[in-house]
This record gives sequence, structure tokens and C-alpha cells, in this order.
Amino acid sequence: MKKHSLEFEKPLMDLEKQLDEIVKSSSDSDLDFSTEIKAIEKKIENTKREVYSDLTPWQKVQLSRHPNRPYSIDYIERIFEDFEELHGDRSFMDDAAIVGGPASLDGQKVMIIAQQKGRNTEDNLKRNFGCPNPEGYRKALRLMKMANKFKMPIISIIDTPGAFPGIGAEERHVAEAIAVNLKEMAAFEVPIIAIVIGEGGSGGALGIAVANKVLILENAYYSVISPEGCAAILWKDRAFASNAAEALKLDASQLLKLGIVDEIIPEPTGGAHRDWDKTSEIVKKYFKKTLALLATKDSKTLLSERYDKFRSIGAFQS
Repeated sequence: MKKHSLEFEKPLMDLEKQLDEIVKSSSDSDLDFSTEIKAIEKKIENTKREVYSDLTPWQKVQLSRHPNRPYSIDYIERIFEDFEELHGDRSFMDDAAIVGGPASLDGQKVMIIAQQKGRNTEDNLKRNFGCPNPEGYRKALRLMKMANKFKMPIISIIDTPGAFPGIGAEERHVAEAIAVNLKEMAAFEVPIIAIVIGEGGSGGALGIAVANKVLILENAYYSVISPEGCAAILWKDRAFASNAAEALKLDASQLLKLGIVDEIIPEPTGGAHRDWDKTSEIVKKYFKKTLALLATKDSKTLLSERYDKFRSIGAFQS
């Protein structure tokens, strides 16, 4: 996979390039560069901590969209066993922007619902850039009803800029499909865990996120609108996206403070895109811990806690 770097990551990328060159020189000659290699490796670790320790909300949004960041299927392959993808909404078509099916988590049967982006142009066209059509939400609902019937916990993996806003989606009632999911998810009697792994955009994310516990990766975001969309409305200029990201309070720490998410999952130093295996290992631990907690609750408690959680979000003054 081609390495991409964000503007604030360039000092780190320059050091890593130097390290690669020295390692190559060392292997191509009989000279000992071990001292220089150790010095650069130490500098890389220090630079990592410096670059990623105090990111702005806008920089975290950029990280959440990083082209090298692991996507849903990357986590599914590393965390679960026996995943069997199921297709179609039994009405119109299969939407590849949402994948789902039963799997095992260390022997425990679960149902996975996940939003999936593409890695290249061809895959992005297939996945619709991670923007689900109404069929995707109806497929997700079909699988969640199956999970509820067979008493399987549901794990929902969120990574979307938002639901697809095209004419076809509107003609096939995307808003209605999302609204039905919100209503139905509120009534399922099995534990539901949602995790935001990258972008959590508006109703497109919420359509599979009415959960007992909402987790979020450290450098992910969850918001009613993208920073660019907010900037276009408030400032009439998408160039103010960084200001909008600050105002929206969409980063993980602010979301936890506001009670919108329940727990922040730490990423390896430098972000999830730098170590897929380590990130997956951490996410798996949180899944197992959260499932064990929810397994102690009966269906009545799960329903009431889920309802109270979402009814308590937000505040207003009269």
C-alpha cells in the first residue's frame, strides 16, 4: 500500500525516509551504521509523541480520513473468526457500502454490521465511498432482526462521511430507511455495541448506531455534519472547516465529556494507520470487555438503558 502523509506528519515522514536510506546503505555495504540507526529510531519515537500528543480537532478529522487507516473489513479479518458475509436487502439490491453477517469472537457468536470504504478508485466506486444507500440500511436491519431472533449480540462498526445524498437514494427513501432503523434498534432485546473507527457522519452513522454502548477510537470523529458542510453553511466557505471542527466539538474527548460516547479506545502512538495489528488487538479487548458487561443485564435492562442513553443526549433552554 502506498504511504500517504498529512501536512503535520511530514517531519516524521522525513525521518522515516532517512532511516530507510541508512538501513539500505547498511545492507548494501560492510559498514556498521547501528549507532546512527538507533539515534534516528529514538528521534522518530520522540517526534511521534511530539506530533500526535496535542492534535487539534481538525487534525483529528484528517487522521480519521487517513487513506492508510484500517477500515471495517481490516478489523473484521483481525478480530473475528468465521465471518460469513450476507448480501442484499431482499427488496432492491445489495449495497456494498455496508457489509454484515455472523461471526465469532473467541467462540461467542455475534452479528457484525459495518460500513466499508474503498482503498482505490475501483473499490470506492463499488463501496460508494462508504456512503450507504437505503438498501444498505435495510440490509443492516434484516441482519439485526436475525441477530435478535437468534439472541446474538450486535457489533456495529461505523465509518462513513454520511448516507448517500443522491437522487436515487432520495427516490428510494433513505431518510425513511434510517428512521426505521432507529426505531427498530431501540427495541432489540440483545446487547448492541457501536464503535466509530473513522468518520461518524450524521444520520448515515446513526442509522446503525443506536447501541447500549458507543465506543470511539481516539482519532475518530462523530458529528451531525462534516466540518466542510458546517463551514459552507455558517461561513459560506469550506475553507473554514478547521473553525467548524473546533465549534462542533466532534472529537473523541469532547464527545465523551458530552455523554455522546461511552468510552475512548486509545490508538498506538502515531495513530491506527501506523499499526493495524496493534489497533485491532486493542479494539478486540474493548469488545470482549463490553460484551461481558452487557451479558450481565437482562433484556428489560438493556432496553431501558439504551432508551435512557439516547433520550438524555443534548440540552436545551426554554
